[in-house]
Amino acid sequence: MNLFSTLLLALAMSTDAFAAAVAQGAALHRPRFREALRTGLIFGVIEAITPLVGWAIGHVAVAYVRQWDHWIAFGLLGGLGLMMIKEGFEAPQLVAQRSSRHSFWRLATTGLATSLDAMAVGVGLAFAKVDIVRTAIAIGLATLVMVTLGVMIGRLLGAVVGKRAEVFGGLVLIGIGSLILYEHLNGAG
Repeated sequence: MNLFSTLLLALAMSTDAFAAAVAQGAALHRPRFREALRTGLIFGVIEAITPLVGWAIGHVAVAYVRQWDHWIAFGLLGGLGLMMIKEGFEAPQLVAQRSSRHSFWRLATTGLATSLDAMAVGVGLAFAKVDIVRTAIAIGLATLVMVTLGVMIGRLLGAVVGKRAEVFGGLVLIGIGSLILYEHLNGAG
């Protein structure tokens, strides 16, 4: 796989993480760049590790990963999305009380859910002559940049839509999970 193909793959793998990051940024009270970078690092590291895991699994159990990855992503993203929607309909907090950062576990769970497609790609790459380490690093770096930008864009949206940003963010996460499920069930994934 040439450099251009690797970069395109890295960009494609980071798009769902970008959408989730916009939702995460919108739900926070004016997240700073440091928080956006923290979120980008968490997502980027997870997104870089999953194709390596998929590549290793690809040598052992291709059918299992491809058979269940979309259901796992759908369940994780759907659950997080429902939680965000529920929080969005609870009594509005004062702006000063809204969190300015998400917990590590919330970000890691979202990052894992949006990176399962990269694991499936890793499985597929196990059967091609690909430098998996270079590819994983490219995916991780693209995700770091896209997620950091996504949180900052979400910050702007959060200022415009206020508390209901969590409802929007939850709907986005459910939409991403549903799209992953739909694509896999219809043979596009």
